[in-house]
Formats: sequence, C-alpha cells, structure tokens
Amino acid sequence: MTSFQDRERAFEAKFAHDEEMQFRIIARRNRLLGEWAAAKMGLDAAETDAYAKAVVQADFEEAGDEDVIRKLVGDLTSAGVDIDEAAVRAALDEQTVIARRMFIEPQ
Repeated sequence: MTSFQDRERAFEAKFAHDEEMQFRIIARRNRLLGEWAAAKMGLDAAETDAYAKAVVQADFEEAGDEDVIRKLVGDLTSAGVDIDEAAVRAALDEQTVIARRMFIEPQ
C-alpha cells in the first residue's frame, strides 16, 4: 500500500470519527435540553425521561436545530411556562457546551 493510500484511509477514518462524535454530542445536547425543559414544566422523573427521549427524536424530523426549538417553545408555552425562542436558543447553546465537554474532556 502506498503512503497516499494510507493517508487517504487515515483522513476517511478521521472524518467518520468526527461525524460520529458530532452526532453523539448533538443527541446528548438534545437529551439535556429535554431534561431542562421538563424541569421548567415540572415533570416527574418518568415523564422527564420520556420527554427527553421525545426531544432527541424530534431532531430526526429535519436537518438543523429548528425542529427541536419549535418543539420546545411549543411544549413550554402549552405547559404555561413564560418563555420565548431566544431563551430556548440560549439553553440550546449552554447544553451544547455541556454535551461537548462530556465527550471531549477526560473524566
């Protein structure tokens, strides 16, 4: 095998690893965001777990974060929580940092 082929395989492996890590970080972020929203809505432990899973599933509906944001704003508003889209986006950013640290920083 040539060094070019070795480098090509190494780049492909790194790309695959990076994509998998990004997927895991986003899934964890969405779970944390669901738990955050569940706390705002006053859900119990079982409801919180189910809701967090629903938020993770909501991200599979379309590309990007808009589907998750819409779900959270709608659910929080329906539950009588006084919140706007900017607050949800701020929470999304905070949970992204936490999720990234969970996977990247050694424990």
